Amino acid sequence: MNDHELAARLATEAGELLLAVRGELAHAEPQERKDEGDRRSHDFLMEALSARRPADAVLSEEGVDDPVRLAAERVWIVDPLDGTREFSELGRSDWAVHVALWQAGELVAGAVALPAQGVTLATPTVAAPPVAPESPRIVVSRTRPPAIALQVRDALGGTLVEMGSAGAKVASVVQGRSDVYVHAGGQYEWDSAAPVAVARAAGLHTSRIDGSPLVYNQRDSLLPDLIVCRPELAEAVLAVTAR
Repeated sequence: MNDHELAARLATEAGELLLAVRGELAHAEPQERKDEGDRRSHDFLMEALSARRPADAVLSEEGVDDPVRLAAERVWIVDPLDGTREFSELGRSDWAVHVALWQAGELVAGAVALPAQGVTLATPTVAAPPVAPESPRIVVSRTRPPAIALQVRDALGGTLVEMGSAGAKVASVVQGRSDVYVHAGGQYEWDSAAPVAVARAAGLHTSRIDGSPLVYNQRDSLLPDLIVCRPELAEAVLAVTAR
């Protein structure tokens, strides 16, 4: 099994596990669902990667950051449950599992599973989104849309689409359900590594909000801002965000 296939399989299987946890804890408190989902998905991914790729390092949101990854040639960057709030709310589908592989300075494989939608988007081939509407759709958090996204909406004459996790937002651009995702104000490498790998495979623009490259497997895993958008909109978006 190659790295693309492994990323897709692990993201999908972790998602199936999370659906089972959701079912088991349907009558539990939301915080219990969040905690159990995070724990069980993380444990599954760590055990699977240890068995399938024992020589590789792993950076997981739910794990202790081992500095050995900084000297490693290959590092898996995973978010076992992206969008814990949405996962804890029964009936919501805008949460995800992220599995990405960084190798020698680049993201080389990635998968974003959307378990409640029955979808996994994975490298190396991802279909490009369909033709965009005249008014660009800017996907934002349903609870705290960043000011910069509102500025992009105003500059492009667009509309807002509210959604949960970062993975679900990027997936919506890949799937053609939105056109621009702009975030500023705090994320980490595991929030964007797999979504960015998938977006690139679909031919989308990805960068920091100042236009500089997104760089992974850094000592400080904070990667606070990004843009994922249709390539034909990148210049207009960056004209706003790179000021």
